[in-house]
Amino acid sequence: MNPNAEAPILQVAGLSKHFAPRRGFLSFTGRRSRPLLHALRQVSFDVRRGETLGIVGESGCGKSTLARCLVRLHEPSDGMIRFNGRDALSLSGDERRAYHRRVQMAFQDPYGSLNPRMTVGQTFAEAIRFHNLRPRQQTRARVAELLDLVGLPQNAAQRYPREFSGGQRQRIGIARALAVEPDVLIADEIVSALDVSVQAQIINLLLELQDRLDLTVLFIAHDLRVVRHLSHRVAVMYLGSIVELGETEQLFKAPAHPYTAALLAAAPEIDAARRELREAVKGELPSPFDLPSGCSFRTRCRYATELCARERPLLQPDPAGKLVACHHPLAVG
Repeated sequence: MNPNAEAPILQVAGLSKHFAPRRGFLSFTGRRSRPLLHALRQVSFDVRRGETLGIVGESGCGKSTLARCLVRLHEPSDGMIRFNGRDALSLSGDERRAYHRRVQMAFQDPYGSLNPRMTVGQTFAEAIRFHNLRPRQQTRARVAELLDLVGLPQNAAQRYPREFSGGQRQRIGIARALAVEPDVLIADEIVSALDVSVQAQIINLLLELQDRLDLTVLFIAHDLRVVRHLSHRVAVMYLGSIVELGETEQLFKAPAHPYTAALLAAAPEIDAARRELREAVKGELPSPFDLPSGCSFRTRCRYATELCARERPLLQPDPAGKLVACHHPLAVG
């Protein structure tokens, strides 16, 4: 897996997403304004062709919202998404449909994204025909190729999603995404609900598919061990923002943001001798309806100062070349 040294295939700049809760009686009477849920706040990153970018963070940090904005299941409130140099948010009609084909998503719960009334073969065929990727007489052969690609038997084409195990359904979900021959695959927590042994099978499958199909992958997960194994680079998210981004081994060996260090300290795969020297994340996650001023992590950070309360830190290069959003980054050894 060697990402090419060329222009990024995907560029995200200043991406924000706010959700307004449903109006209640007091909102209609004008007695109370509706607060906004800040799901994403000025998220920026590039993805190189052929690489895997891991995205990690606690539940509620905005990882899945980011994924849904990238495939336009959610429309961003602000910011930019560029795909192969073109503004993806301005696309419409056939151009938008082409973007949806080239940037696909595999979901944590594949059963929820599959039509229970259609067989696996019908599901794949529908996607192939919708995008006119094969002549009708070649569709059945392409369905057979997809099943082989993800390690499922050929008779799976005649069966329904309910007849498969969780790991098999995840293979079906991946094959459904690959049916339209995408350039980018966004994998949103695709192994989190699986047993450890099945997780390993899906991870190995994803690595094989990336090499075979030259896929660019955004791998969203909370399991740091899996992210480290799969990713070329890792972006750490906290309360809708990226707080650290860098090459995988560099980030794991020398985290610069206190939140990254806390996540690693809490991870079971970290050496126990080192774990006791670090603090895990303390305190409650602030409400996304009422974010702290300045640095959003300051209410849980032992290094916080008055500057952290006053000014929000921006992503800046650290001496090791990572990007870190912190006024007091940890020393890099």
